[in-house]
Amino acid sequence: MSTHDLPSEVIFPRPLRKGDKIAICSPAGHVNPEYVKASIPVLEEQGWVPVVMPHALGENGQFSGTPEERLSDIRTALLDPEIRAILCSRGGYGVVHIMEELQALPLEKDPKWVIGFSDISALHALMARRGIASIHSHMTSHLRLGMEDPDNSALVDILNGKSPVYTFESSPYDRWGVAMGRLVGGNLAVLAELINTPYDIIRPGTILFIEDVAEPIYKIERILYQLRLSGVLGNLAGLIVGQFTEYNPDQNHASMEEMISAMVAPYTYPVAMNVPIGHVFHNLPVIESAEVTLRVLPDSPSSLIFHRFGNK
Repeated sequence: MSTHDLPSEVIFPRPLRKGDKIAICSPAGHVNPEYVKASIPVLEEQGWVPVVMPHALGENGQFSGTPEERLSDIRTALLDPEIRAILCSRGGYGVVHIMEELQALPLEKDPKWVIGFSDISALHALMARRGIASIHSHMTSHLRLGMEDPDNSALVDILNGKSPVYTFESSPYDRWGVAMGRLVGGNLAVLAELINTPYDIIRPGTILFIEDVAEPIYKIERILYQLRLSGVLGNLAGLIVGQFTEYNPDQNHASMEEMISAMVAPYTYPVAMNVPIGHVFHNLPVIESAEVTLRVLPDSPSSLIFHRFGNK
């Protein structure tokens, strides 16, 4: 299996311990401060110490701060040896403003867990290209619901060093098969903007997961055609299609799943559709850059199995 220019070895930040600090950053859009405040007791219940970074609750237009302010917060968190994880407060737009500066940091020397989704997919791409695992997951607005929520519990389990195993309902658009490979992905529109940049992670040989919100079917098809014409789409190890929300059927396709199914029809790898990952309430936390097994079999739920992770 070839993953081209993704690092051959992956570094996994160590599991969190009691007393570890978790930085709450807002590297993109501004967040409702109440979401952050309500998430703090949930983190404290685990024995961790939340640290709200200076500009995390700020507001500068649609952003939480200027690019310099947002960069300052996350750079400080990435370089502080007492901070072991970085919880992004929300997505939105804006991570791309600070990618070049973050790329210059010695991230491998003291890797931290980066947590978030949506526009945070750009941060996951940066970490993946540096060979560091990260967690595609819900953020403060969901975390505030507490540990009775199964997705919050799953996130805490990952941070404590446990390898998740997920099962989910099959879809009529599934394609059967079993694949093993490195899991990468996230918000498709964000990842598409990074194609042919140093942060491009949509590579042959990977198991790709995709999701998006408020994108018309034709725009997602256009991205997939770009991947097909470049030779990437046909050479994946597997495809996980998460939730595509807030769009309407068009004249050519009744649903996003129908269009994607047609796009990948020429290929033979397994495809799992309608997986609970994305801009929905039930958003499974997954470990980017981890080795996984994807099973999509007839007459049974599909499964995503994370191999035991950690550094030797």
